[in-house]
Amino acid sequence: MAKKIKKAELAQMQDFAKKLNNGQAQLGNLELQKHKLLHAIDVVERDFGVFQQNIKEIYGDISVNLETGEIKPNIVE
Repeated sequence: MAKKIKKAELAQMQDFAKKLNNGQAQLGNLELQKHKLLHAIDVVERDFGVFQQNIKEIYGDISVNLETGEIKPNIVE
């Protein structure tokens, strides 16, 4: 007959393994969410760049106050 550890020890070992597996699964889910968020940010940055270029073509090289919409020319020294 094979030797075995005590039932309480086995239960504790199984609990640790379960917690580790659960933590690893959660970490994997977080990495997936991170990847999706990074992609979404990339899309917004690209769209914003296109929008800024369109604004520059209409108004020239300007700065826009995002609260009031006031524009000021960018002065290159």
